[in-house]
Amino acid sequence: MILILEPNSAPESTDYKILSGQLDRLPGIKYRVHREVGAEVTLTEIYLIGDTGALTVDQMQLLPCVARVVRVSEAYRVLGRHKQGDDRPTSFDYKGVKFGQDTLNVFAGLCAVDSRESVEGMMKALQAHGQVCTRMGAYKPRTNPYAFQGFGASCLPYVFELAGKYGIKVIAMEITHESHVDEIRAALDATGDPTGVMLQIGTRNTQNFELLKLVGKQQDFPVLIKRGFGITLDESLNAAEYLASEGNRKVVFGLRGMKTNMGDPHRNFVDFSHVPVVKRLTRMPVCIDPSHSVGVRSVAPDGILDIFHVVAQGVVAGANMVLVDFHPNPAQALVDGPQALLMAELPHFLDDVALARETYLKRSALAGKYAAH
Repeated sequence: MILILEPNSAPESTDYKILSGQLDRLPGIKYRVHREVGAEVTLTEIYLIGDTGALTVDQMQLLPCVARVVRVSEAYRVLGRHKQGDDRPTSFDYKGVKFGQDTLNVFAGLCAVDSRESVEGMMKALQAHGQVCTRMGAYKPRTNPYAFQGFGASCLPYVFELAGKYGIKVIAMEITHESHVDEIRAALDATGDPTGVMLQIGTRNTQNFELLKLVGKQQDFPVLIKRGFGITLDESLNAAEYLASEGNRKVVFGLRGMKTNMGDPHRNFVDFSHVPVVKRLTRMPVCIDPSHSVGVRSVAPDGILDIFHVVAQGVVAGANMVLVDFHPNPAQALVDGPQALLMAELPHFLDDVALARETYLKRSALAGKYAAH
């Protein structure tokens, strides 16, 4: 059960103290408080943990400070959609960019930062096409211990400086260790906070529960968590719930393909049919990663790249974010060059995404029209 308090309910107020005292006396029930402090409004939610079956919504609604009550199911308590009274938001704002189940943001960029020149070339092209988000890999977990694993903290200052120069508001950046959060925060401070960072939990770390807890405890940065490539969708959604249960509810869920030879000749089996499933089960925006799903620059007989085709599939199904690899010179890329799109393909790619998004919006309007009959 979730108690959603009146806006700006202060812990030091008399009503709040009365509420806390009454919750402390509930037998067999513990509670966790989540507060989100905005520029003008502070929102507070209290999660009751235990056997709440004997508690009625009407009864809890009468408690001081309580604006409304949501009875939740066992699955995805914080991030899930719950039938009774659950009108909590399906979006969040970060650095002036809205991330929600009704928006679409493109994060085109480098899978791995390999030089200042590549970063600047990418960001300059994004600015020229009106884009304010990108992906930049500083820390790269690799299957082969001898493969390039990113420049780490050493590249962060120039990545962030260039982001500020070219108007990039949010950078998606994978982390593999808790120390990376501190390194990112320090580099942002040192460069004057010119941009924002969305921390990325990669598929290999989807069930690194201690990392999930630590990342969930911080609320400076939103988080993109990718589906684990060898586990079920339910297990991956519960991994996202780890983040939210620790306090960070600014979470985007990423689909990046499943590891199976049934996806051959693609790198992974494309799972973008799960876009509407994730949106139905949870309140998270859904990201698709076509580069790691397809893994090659193959072209269909119609002249359209496979990567373009699967992006269209995901966007037409309602995807809210696209994480895609580009590189000024894929042949020289230190990571995943064969799947990177060319800079010359960026305008075509963005136009194709816009066409797919327009189709999705028309389909949504059509569904609304027939539902009204």
